[in-house]
Amino acid sequence: MSGQNNLESIEDVAEFYAAIDRASLRHKISAERPYVYVTMEVYDAKNGIRGAGGLGVLAADTRRVAEQLEIPFITLTPFYQEERHQEMNNLVPHDIAVAKKPSDFGFHEIGEVNIKIANSPDSILNIYEKQLGSTRFLTMTEPNFGQLYSGDSSGDHRLYQMVSLGLGGYKALKMLGVKPSVMQLNETATVFATVARLDELCVNGMDIYEAIVYVRKHNLYTNHTLVQAADSEFSFEQFEKFVFPNIKSPALRHYIGGLFRDDRLRMSNLTIELAEAKNGVSKLHARVANYRDLSGERVNFKAITNGIDMNTWVMPEILNLYKSKNIVDKFNMPSENYVDIINSLSANEIKSLKKLGRARLNAELKNRKDQYGNAVQIPDDALVFNFKRRFVAYKRPWMPFEDIDEIKAILQENNAHYVMAGMMAGNVGAGDQTYDHLQDMLTKIKYDDFLRERVHYITDYDENLASAMSIGADISINVPEVGWEACGTSFMKDIANLTILVSTNDGGVADLEPAPIMEVRGRVYDEEIASMYEQMRLAADMCRDDEKWAKEVKRELSGYLPIISGSRMMQDYLRFLFKTEE
Repeated sequence: MSGQNNLESIEDVAEFYAAIDRASLRHKISAERPYVYVTMEVYDAKNGIRGAGGLGVLAADTRRVAEQLEIPFITLTPFYQEERHQEMNNLVPHDIAVAKKPSDFGFHEIGEVNIKIANSPDSILNIYEKQLGSTRFLTMTEPNFGQLYSGDSSGDHRLYQMVSLGLGGYKALKMLGVKPSVMQLNETATVFATVARLDELCVNGMDIYEAIVYVRKHNLYTNHTLVQAADSEFSFEQFEKFVFPNIKSPALRHYIGGLFRDDRLRMSNLTIELAEAKNGVSKLHARVANYRDLSGERVNFKAITNGIDMNTWVMPEILNLYKSKNIVDKFNMPSENYVDIINSLSANEIKSLKKLGRARLNAELKNRKDQYGNAVQIPDDALVFNFKRRFVAYKRPWMPFEDIDEIKAILQENNAHYVMAGMMAGNVGAGDQTYDHLQDMLTKIKYDDFLRERVHYITDYDENLASAMSIGADISINVPEVGWEACGTSFMKDIANLTILVSTNDGGVADLEPAPIMEVRGRVYDEEIASMYEQMRLAADMCRDDEKWAKEVKRELSGYLPIISGSRMMQDYLRFLFKTEE
């Protein structure tokens, strides 16, 4: 095994399976029967696939963790031939599309599959693969495939993309001669991979209802959103055009046709019908997600909280500390006495790592541009607040700037800078809540001489910038509207990199009760704003006292380290999917 994974003593995956009490998995998961992870989005720029947000980052991390644990694993996902970037002109974000092709990133073409479209020529999808240890990417694309999430969520092109991923992707699996041991369906857009598997079973002679029972037992539907109303739905006419021509079994076409209500079929209803195992991505999410099946019964979700690939997101010197002190084991999972070891760390020991992290942040910012088109450098003696999340309304990136005098005073009193970054949704403008708030915030900052020098909106948010901000900041701001964040993993990267978290108690943060964070509370928005400023001041005070700072950092790390671990997440999925031993 490679030294990079720090698992030199593991001879094969069997040791990890045994460690999670699933020793028989070495007989159930193999190169011929891999774990297949189906997703419309992956955020892995190094491998040429750049998603839109948290789901894409999670998908990339899940594959990386599977590779490090030597689990036979296929990520089935489209390859989008246009990559979206953003730049700022006169404080207005503009999208830039950058062309790319799979061969630029080491993908190898292995063949073609066709997707039938009623009254139109077949669409020919080029299939590419890339092997990465025990894992591989299996992608499909064609010149007119479009960008990620292009078009209306219930429009023809979106349905075409879903069919290409699911039905085309399953053909690609057969091209490789593999059959999934399990399929993890990330969001409902992936459901057609299961439809394709059903079709194969029926064509091979299995009764439709026997086939449904079989695929249900081998599927996991992972839900990443809270509201079913936001889910895609399509008309019977759209299915006749894009879906039914690609299904050979009359019984399966008839079965799916019977699921329509008022000429519409919601993708979550189809997915719920075809997956026995269903999970949300944090304890709170699994508890409050409001999804119902076709009979109106509420769906029960198992809570499996997201985790991160620590090898990717934790500064190497910090991760080396965790390993050398036996805070985490060779699987990047917390050791038996990790809390005691964390509490024994000295303030000087961890403060020196944060100084190194600041240098890494400045090295990244040197090659970036702020909202005025300038590079940014943070003085070594300055305090740094960060906000680095996808810019959507419920994450409230503008919240610290609701009271300009207050945020200005906090930055002045603490010799602080505020560094923020996040990609906005494409094709938005005046009238969109997030766009209007962002314009208002940036305008206020521009016309205040002090804030103009201390608040830096870094454009073209990506993985490298996110990592550098986690590593180099002192305090991270995470203030989603409570009840809206499914999980979020940015907070995990902050805590793992010894950054204090000022946060509302939402998503994965709420997995612990009470949450060991600088918690933002309030029954109404104004109360939350006041609480946020109070917690920002308290956190800044801690940063001026090494012992108080170290105590808070260790409190947060001790609480969340088991949740942060991507290997823990993989353990939870394997235990959930393979419930009993043979």
